[in-house]
Amino acid sequence: MPDLLIELFSEEIPARMQTRAGEDLKKRITDGLVEAGLTYSNAAALTTPRRLTLAVEGLLAQSPTIREERKGPKVGAPDKAIEGFLRGAGLTRDQLEERETPKGAVYFATIEKPGRPAAEIIAEVLEATIRNFPWPKSMRWGSGSLRWVRPLHSILCILSDESGAQVVPMQVDGIRSGDTTAGHRFMAPNRFSVTSFEDYAAKLKRAFVLLSQDERAEHIWNDAQNMAFAAGLEIVEDKGLLAEVAGLVEWPVVLMGKIDEEFLELPPEVLQTSMKEHQKFFSVKNPKTGRIERFITVANRETTDNGATILAGNQKVLSARLADAKFFWENDLRIAKSDITQWTRALENVTFHNKLGTQAQRIERIAALARELAPVTGADPDQAEKAARLAKADLSSEMVYEFPELQGLMGRYYIEAAGEDAAVAAVAQEHYSPLGPSDDVPTAPLSVAVALADKLDTLTGFWAIDEKPTGSKDPYALRRAALGVIRLVLENGVVAPLSSIIEFSYLTTVRSMVRSQRAGLLDGEHEGDEVWGWGDVVYHPDGEEGRREDAEIVRKFYAGEVTFTSLNSKDFSRITPHAELIADLLSFFHDRLKVFLRDEGIRHDIIDACIAMEGNDDLSLLVKRARALNAVIATEDGENLVQGFKRANNILTQAEEKDGVEYSYGADVKFAETDSEKALFAALDGAQTQIDVALKSEDFPTAMAAMAGLRGPVDAFFEDVQVNTDNDVIRRNRLNLLSQIRQVCSSVADLSRIEG
Repeated sequence: MPDLLIELFSEEIPARMQTRAGEDLKKRITDGLVEAGLTYSNAAALTTPRRLTLAVEGLLAQSPTIREERKGPKVGAPDKAIEGFLRGAGLTRDQLEERETPKGAVYFATIEKPGRPAAEIIAEVLEATIRNFPWPKSMRWGSGSLRWVRPLHSILCILSDESGAQVVPMQVDGIRSGDTTAGHRFMAPNRFSVTSFEDYAAKLKRAFVLLSQDERAEHIWNDAQNMAFAAGLEIVEDKGLLAEVAGLVEWPVVLMGKIDEEFLELPPEVLQTSMKEHQKFFSVKNPKTGRIERFITVANRETTDNGATILAGNQKVLSARLADAKFFWENDLRIAKSDITQWTRALENVTFHNKLGTQAQRIERIAALARELAPVTGADPDQAEKAARLAKADLSSEMVYEFPELQGLMGRYYIEAAGEDAAVAAVAQEHYSPLGPSDDVPTAPLSVAVALADKLDTLTGFWAIDEKPTGSKDPYALRRAALGVIRLVLENGVVAPLSSIIEFSYLTTVRSMVRSQRAGLLDGEHEGDEVWGWGDVVYHPDGEEGRREDAEIVRKFYAGEVTFTSLNSKDFSRITPHAELIADLLSFFHDRLKVFLRDEGIRHDIIDACIAMEGNDDLSLLVKRARALNAVIATEDGENLVQGFKRANNILTQAEEKDGVEYSYGADVKFAETDSEKALFAALDGAQTQIDVALKSEDFPTAMAAMAGLRGPVDAFFEDVQVNTDNDVIRRNRLNLLSQIRQVCSSVADLSRIEG
């Protein structure tokens, strides 16, 4: 079986596109080959800045011959029907076969498609792949029509086996396939021929090209570590940067340079970010002081002066970049120490969302909500409000304008420089977290309060203006915000009714809209429950009268007596009513909770059974109940009890529908006829007492265990007793007993929602 080698040689491919391009090349070629009947044993894609390579082993030399049998019209059918069948099969009438079937004689056609040589199929598949390659961005060059990420120079495509190698003949936009490639752009630019993948990889290495990105990355990391260690320093690990740099070079040469003394007092994060973003340098720190003192750069060639000229040029450019960073840092520090609030005032001119106001207005809402949340997180309300007002101040700083990824971190430095408490300063950095499922969750009470306020304000605000996630679209990352709230609540043991918090946040948002958008209020004409205002009564927020009017407008809006329309809004977008918003947003949290708990192995139906219970807006309580129920359902007693509960519920539901009455008035043990019936009475009374005590103290494992303990008495009851007996008194008593089973179990969880 021959092996296939393909190389698409071009100008430099952006590093961020290389891995995906290799995967796409492999998938499109192998899928095309298999679809055409060519199977293979193994395939691997490799990339460098100037080439996409695919090696396929154990390929069939030709596709197999395929025989297909088709059933046609009946013998004696109209000529037009027979002729149409012949055209579709590509046969003549004398090639048809008559066969007897239960419905009479029928024509059959046997179509044989002979196998095709592998080279012929490969040429077709490769041309289609090149012409339709899914680059995120592509270009045309010269006078041709081909689009590629960068100008494509050559195509290497060979089939090799024991007898040698042959070129697969093909042409794309004037570029003919061959068996040659080129080495390193500067150190070995001449072209050379290859006969197999092994020959190709070996010759490339001699021509100063490391074909494997993993090999290049390993080479860079090992050399960088050794250089840092020799100088008594440590390299700051950055896997993303390592992968990117490995995609920028074909022959990595690691060099270490020094940072000028005047920049060493800059925060290490500033040095690291500036060098990474602008120069693609690795940071090297002193383990004793934590300072970034040197940098690692990776050249793409060896030089006679061992990289001295390259290092000198890099250090010159780096000094210019760091001089800018130093200017930003010193200027920002001056402002932070004199009056940091001027940054928050500047946010009055920064729009957060055209329907939700400015960043400054959003900060006001977050501060109010953080103060409200402080008691449940164990934070001081005054400190929580202050921290919230300062947390986003650095958004106006020059450093964050230059490096947006440093927001929060720089805020921590600046707030400390302003003389504030370290816990208040830490909020600036921590309140954005968690940003993802693997991100650390803040644990400091102040940070938890402001982080919750930040995310809840975002969710409530966008729900209020009906900008909710739809399908796969979530432009404001609201799913991530909800997951952040869930993790903050659960990992910090925050116990609070989410509905009340959402309601407070909602009212704060409405009040903000009233003040910022000068809502019009028309007290006369009503259209349903809506009042459309356009300047008939304009709210003025100045003075005590304005505040009273503000409170009255919010009260009317909250009561559903009026709706507001922004004077600045041409489409008169309506704000979502509060009751609808709370229910819908709480449901959204429950959906996100199901996704979160799925990783713990808790099924969605188990969570649904707990959501149906009272107090489902307390996420901590809800999760405790779900985890306890999940543990019980996993046992034999729990699983069988669910079946017993469903049986009791089904019998009871059918009887209530048939009789037109509700059996919930309490069963009497004096009408019990069997020992199992009497035992069930006793078991239910005992379980109810245990469950009530356990639920009062939120001891859900004990409550679930008491419920699971009913499994034996319930099973024995159904084995010994006929519920729908002829005696009406006994039947009613037993149906009331089934109602008691439902009542006792339903006090723990709604077992009717459990599947299976």
